[in-house]
Amino acid sequence: MRVMKFGGTSVGNPQRIEEVGRLVSDSTPKIVVLSAMSGTTNDLVAYSEYLYKKDHSKAKLLLESMRNKYYQVADELFQSEEYRSHSHRMIDSHFDNLDEFNRDMFTQHEEKTTLAKGEMISTALMTYHLQEKGITCALLPALNFMRIDKDQEPDNYYIRENLQREISQYPGINLFITQGFICRNAFGEIDNLKRGGSDYTASIIGAAIEAEEIQIWTDIDGFHNNDPRFVKKTSRIDELSFNEAAELAYFGAKILHPTSVRPAQDKNIPVRLKNTLDPDSPGTLITGKVTGTGIKAVAAKDGITAIRIKSDRMLLAFGFLRKVFEIFESHRTSIDMIATSEVSVSMTIDQTDRMNEIVSDLENYGTVEVVPDQTIICVVGDMIGESRGMAVQALEALRQIPVRMISYGSSNNNISLLIKGSDKIEALNSLSNHLFQGR
Repeated sequence: MRVMKFGGTSVGNPQRIEEVGRLVSDSTPKIVVLSAMSGTTNDLVAYSEYLYKKDHSKAKLLLESMRNKYYQVADELFQSEEYRSHSHRMIDSHFDNLDEFNRDMFTQHEEKTTLAKGEMISTALMTYHLQEKGITCALLPALNFMRIDKDQEPDNYYIRENLQREISQYPGINLFITQGFICRNAFGEIDNLKRGGSDYTASIIGAAIEAEEIQIWTDIDGFHNNDPRFVKKTSRIDELSFNEAAELAYFGAKILHPTSVRPAQDKNIPVRLKNTLDPDSPGTLITGKVTGTGIKAVAAKDGITAIRIKSDRMLLAFGFLRKVFEIFESHRTSIDMIATSEVSVSMTIDQTDRMNEIVSDLENYGTVEVVPDQTIICVVGDMIGESRGMAVQALEALRQIPVRMISYGSSNNNISLLIKGSDKIEALNSLSNHLFQGR
């Protein structure tokens, strides 16, 4: 069986929904994972913010605007009055439920229920569309099998057993539709896998059923060797290893959610990135196999803050780094890069909501300097087979750009360089010209 995930832009309007319907309607057994229609989750976040502020009039206007937009989608998508009526009743059911939150107390629990509505509506619309076309399929509610544990990690045993139970209710059916992103938590409450979590859903499902392949369909034809939003004439990468793809995803490549590689990698299930606008393109294939050597791609991660702790007295003391790391752990803040010298240690983070508390604790061990608005440039490839000169090539490309930190050697797949955010576009273009020109 195959798993196919389609993002918000892939189901962003009636024409896109019809195209996805054509892509999934062959005889190959598959589970199709859908995101909410593009823009819906942002609107639902805005609706939640209005309710927290008790701005009921704006919340009401936004909700009715969303309801009418979905009416228009349904009226254009469906040909028969029967399915138009089905879809309108489904839309009303969800939006009437949302409207109840505008009259009662609104908490984090209601917010997570609110954010789940986009995927529920998109999967219902797709299921109705396929059924109207005479294509046999079944809707598998993700809330019946997708669950995270108390540590916010997938409860893999629960997922596997309950997903198989759901599928077994439909003997002879080879096409299943389900929601990405949404799940239940350890207490049975509606929760989610965070933003971008539909990729993660597809990978978790693929691992649970030991799929032959997991396909992530977006509006770009796979990983490119640089960011096409900022660099002209980028090239698609045909093949990547799991580790290379994970590095690129974590350090800024928007096509794939960083967490989504891990479940597939654990089960050694190939992941293929495909383009709904160009379905005949082979896309990028991600496997456990390393192909080729040298530098393959560049990505950038924005919103980075650098922190430097300088302490002549404490740095060489036994356990100093452990104490520093424990501060970040206590504030549930992960570190991206780290560099040390005899008198200072520098690190980067991308979560700043606990910055004041972190700095206050670090000041017990030395002088603390905080530098915001930085960018990590990630240069990815197989650095083992052709390690000679890899760092030199990257640094030579950035000779006109100040580099604040370098991380090299901790991974066989990554050289990371910290620069000012304002230098990012120049850096990406310089790296592209220096590393990939003529390939």
